[in-house]
Amino acid sequence: MKRAAARSPLFSNSRSSQEFTLPMPGNQSYDAVMETLTISLQALVAASIFFVWVVRYDNAIQEFKQYGLPDWLRDLVGILKLTFALLLLIGIERKPFAIAGGLGIAFLMGCAFIIHLRVKNPWFKMLPSLTLLVLSLIIAVINYRLLNA
Repeated sequence: MKRAAARSPLFSNSRSSQEFTLPMPGNQSYDAVMETLTISLQALVAASIFFVWVVRYDNAIQEFKQYGLPDWLRDLVGILKLTFALLLLIGIERKPFAIAGGLGIAFLMGCAFIIHLRVKNPWFKMLPSLTLLVLSLIIAVINYRLLNA
């Protein structure tokens, strides 16, 4: 078994075309990896937003009431989040839409995080907004770099 591993291109000292290399910024394989990553993240974030604001809408109603926020604000936030989620999906083919959707969701998730801090929620209730904030910023940055590559 040791001999087979020693002959593998991953473990050899020779520079063959089969040798494993990490993708680096500026080359085609790096761009392909980033493209795949951002598409996956865009689908994940959009699905999360759709799930919370369509399937679990009753929970959103309850949270906004619990925090003392008006119904019009809840409706506005819902419309904006669904719009930005749709922009993420459109952005799979058109990068500027993904950048706008990512920044929009990041802004709303930043606001949600601040609300969670103000009402002194436990950390586990803040985690979803913080996670979506970070993922949305990653989406915006990757798409911006791919657009300008």
